Order: sequence, then structure tokens, then C-alpha cells
Amino acid sequence: MEPIRQHHDAFRVAGITVRTTNRDESLPATARIGALWGRFFGEQTYASTPHRTADTRIFGVYSAYESDANGAFDLSAGVAVSEGEGSIAIEAGDYLVFNGQGEMPHMVIATWQRIWQYFEAHPDVARSYRSDFEAYEGPDKVAIYIGVA
Repeated sequence: MEPIRQHHDAFRVAGITVRTTNRDESLPATARIGALWGRFFGEQTYASTPHRTADTRIFGVYSAYESDANGAFDLSAGVAVSEGEGSIAIEAGDYLVFNGQGEMPHMVIATWQRIWQYFEAHPDVARSYRSDFEAYEGPDKVAIYIGVA
């Protein structure tokens, strides 16, 4: 299934963050993303974050890219907020939206594999590497927004 190109307005997300790389995430000994999400839900960060907006989705925000898909990046698990010190800004701009549905975490991994395959097959489509995000509408449904130039 081809992604949908969509313009998205800027918004902010607050939560907890780790710095990692795709290489680190491929090795169980250095992977950090699973623990991030475990902490987010275990500590009920979504319930205790101040300045929440009416948007009830849970977000995974990729930001502070060192370079490209091979460099380090921040991943924040959080909720949409109207303001807040330490919140992350998701830039306004054009995004390619990839949808996934199924059992966690397999469906997110499969959706990211589709994303990487898409960009390998379409070298003319340039990622911006400023802010990308996962928007979870439930435990088995995600829309992944990849910023493009």
C-alpha cells in the first residue's frame, strides 16, 4: 500500500525520551525503545503529563537526528500538549503517512520495514530528518508520519 502525502500543522508532545540508533535497536543488548515504552506505560506517563490537549492519541516522536537513518536520534514516548518545558516540537510540513494494524510490536516493526523499503525504492523522495512521529489510535493501530522535503 502506497503512503498518503499529507500536510500537518505543528504541535507539541511531552513525555520521556531516549537517544538511540537503528543499529543499537537491532541488538537486544543495546536496544532501548522497548524499555522506553515499558516505562511510559508502567509509570502511566500519559495520565500524569500536564497541559494535555484533547488529542487522546499516544505519540512516538523521532527528533534530534544526527544525520540520517544511520545516525543517532531521540525517540520520545508522549502525549500532545499545549505547552510545557521540555516538550518536543513537531514541525509543520509535508509528511508521508504509512498505516499499520495488528499485534504489537510486530505491526510497528513491519510498518517501519515498509517505510525503509519505500524510501529505497523511491530515492527521488527525500526525507527531511527533522521530525517524524508515530500516532497510536489504540493498542493495534498506528499511523507513522515521515517528514519529506
